[in-house]
Amino acid sequence: MKHKTLVILTPGFPEHEGDSTCIPPQQVFVKALQEEHPELNIVVLTFQYPFFSGEYLWHGIKVIAFGNPRNSRVVRRFTGLKVLRVLHKLHKETQIIGMLSFWLGKCAYIGNIFARRYGLKHYTWLLGQDAKAGNKYFTKAKPTANRLIALSDFLVREFNNNYAIKPAHIIPVGIDVTRFKDSNAKRDIDIIGAGSLIPLKQYHVFLEVIASLKIAIPGVKAAIIGDGTEMKRLKEMAAALGLTNNVSFAGRLPHEEVLQMMQRAKVFLHTSNYEGFGAVCLEALYAGAQVLSFVKPMDATIENWRIAADKMEMVNMLRRLLTNPDAGYQSILPFTIQQNAKAMMQLFESNEATNVRVRPAETSKLNHQLYI
Repeated sequence: MKHKTLVILTPGFPEHEGDSTCIPPQQVFVKALQEEHPELNIVVLTFQYPFFSGEYLWHGIKVIAFGNPRNSRVVRRFTGLKVLRVLHKLHKETQIIGMLSFWLGKCAYIGNIFARRYGLKHYTWLLGQDAKAGNKYFTKAKPTANRLIALSDFLVREFNNNYAIKPAHIIPVGIDVTRFKDSNAKRDIDIIGAGSLIPLKQYHVFLEVIASLKIAIPGVKAAIIGDGTEMKRLKEMAAALGLTNNVSFAGRLPHEEVLQMMQRAKVFLHTSNYEGFGAVCLEALYAGAQVLSFVKPMDATIENWRIAADKMEMVNMLRRLLTNPDAGYQSILPFTIQQNAKAMMQLFESNEATNVRVRPAETSKLNHQLYI
């Protein structure tokens, strides 16, 4: 009897079990999917990263990598053909129940070619910037509404506005709560930010907010975790704004260290002007911090997550949060990764008429005294 196989197509995947910084939300999801469905044979095909070709096991899951050491564009042109050959081999040897592509990109394009040929279910998970206007793979992959999964309500609207197709399913990001260590750490970081230091994330606004807040709270302490093209400019800007003693740059850290710093923070500040659904925000909520952002990912209210309309409102909200003597730091878990994994499998096991939507839990406060 052929094994029931779910094929996942992705631009990148961890090269080993200790690689915690490569698409953390997606690797957490894949691991949860395996744990929830141990009878299922999951095969991950990763197109670009790691930068080598070959097969390996990741938490018992078979991963087939198509990367190349030099990350050559010429070599990448033939990646699709190599992937299709492997898919044909898998189709002969196993029973493919469906395919899931991370992002609407080359993976979704190749996945659609193969799925249409053999009449297989193939879903594309919109995860962020792939919902923006100008995605060249929209016309190549030709997705339909019922084959699109959005990470959030925000991405449903964004994709519908740009391509006149409303994704039929919503499955949000999830987090692995087992990665959080027991902590009674003092909340000695007032404000924390984490992510890639790129223009989209608007860390220059983060610094401007801290500079304005410093007028009311001179000793405010903030930390920025992450690395990227903006690092040098942001450090220079922090110095120019007189924030040398107020803002620290931690650089790129292992995921576990990021979570530990979140457990020391009072507020997680997310200044990005575009965000599908930042897993870092959910991690901060579970770590007990308040979250403040410009983008509201879900239509439903998420406890301890506040939305600011502009920079001035963000400053005022921070001032109130940090000067509130009754501020509490409860652990909040709006979505469980197990819930998301079950919702994903429902798509592959159900009929075509079923729409899947994961909503925040009605009772999201957790009795985790370790994070209070």
